[in-house]
Amino acid sequence: MKLFTGTTFFLIVTLFSFQALSQTVGELKAGYYVVVAAYASTREEYAARYTTQLTAGGHSANFGFNSKKNLYFVYLSYFTDLKSSLVEMQQVRAQGKFTDAWVRVVSGDIIMAESTPAKTEEVKAETKPVTNTPVVQPAPAAEEVPETAEEEQKIVQYPVMTLGNTEVFLSLYNATNNRVVDGDVQVIDTERNRLITTVKGNEYLILPDPKTKSGQLTLIAEVFGYRKQQVEINYPLPLKDTIKPYIDLMGTTLAVKFDMVRYHKGEIVTLFHVYFFNDAAIMLPESKYELTSLVEMMKENPGYRIRLHGHTNGNYHGKILQLGPDQNFFSLEGARQTIGSARDLSFQRAETIKEYLMANGVDASRVELKAWGGKRPLYDRHSANAKKNVRVEVEILQE
Repeated sequence: MKLFTGTTFFLIVTLFSFQALSQTVGELKAGYYVVVAAYASTREEYAARYTTQLTAGGHSANFGFNSKKNLYFVYLSYFTDLKSSLVEMQQVRAQGKFTDAWVRVVSGDIIMAESTPAKTEEVKAETKPVTNTPVVQPAPAAEEVPETAEEEQKIVQYPVMTLGNTEVFLSLYNATNNRVVDGDVQVIDTERNRLITTVKGNEYLILPDPKTKSGQLTLIAEVFGYRKQQVEINYPLPLKDTIKPYIDLMGTTLAVKFDMVRYHKGEIVTLFHVYFFNDAAIMLPESKYELTSLVEMMKENPGYRIRLHGHTNGNYHGKILQLGPDQNFFSLEGARQTIGSARDLSFQRAETIKEYLMANGVDASRVELKAWGGKRPLYDRHSANAKKNVRVEVEILQE
């Protein structure tokens, strides 16, 4: 007995393929993905359809979700190192079908047990049983695939390479624990010693022209938890810089590598992006990002012991709002009021950060406190920069 016609069999296979891809999509793990399309978080169905179409065409395609970008990415390959992913990207582009393929970097700790390169199946799903009256939507033709949510500029090989026509990939990577590091990179006009702009690390970009005689740019990666890293690159003649150990030419992409290294014993760094309410030992919500970096640093390095130095601006004396019993770190709701000096305020601010670390799994014995009040200002307390005197510094006592 003939159970299925050819058309019916194709529709059932398509249904199972579509369901397997779309029912439960996993979060992309840390690493480097050769991506061919990206879709908004509301368009999972489109990502699944395009992946099904590519798979039917013989490509090893998968897709997954990246919470940081809030996008679904359709990718052909996954790698645990940048160089291999960029080599693969150039090969994929050269084949002609995916001339705009790019590498999407997902930050976090990379599990090196997997092979490199590795074309892994990131999507893990459970298929649901076919109902009696399935609604089947076959994969669309290539020209029917909707535009991706993330537009990538087409890459062209120019006769003379400059940073004005060459994409640059700024890689922030900690080789000690195979971690892709989130962070920004300052672009400095070296000749005039001035900041031109700040850009995101682990992204493709075209660097700005300093419009100077030398054409030199200084790139500085300054990420809390890591030592500041600085590299130099020449705008009009970047090819001569590829002899430097931190610059690789990968096809038409220049990869600039920042070797991110954790702080060492004796170093003192400022929590520049941790802010407090006025006259309070309670932090503003925008402090969360840098505090998260501090927690990660302490957990990643269990041998670290630190001292938190609290500083204020001037010799304050008056009311102080402290954490209440609910430990609401980022709101004045439930705070309790006391009276104290500038030194008291600086101590309680450092103590609040210690309490936050403890609440996030850091043992109290690893954190000491020191209060300075207004005794160690960075600027005159009446100057335009006086607010920068209000700060908490982290000293590495043991690593």
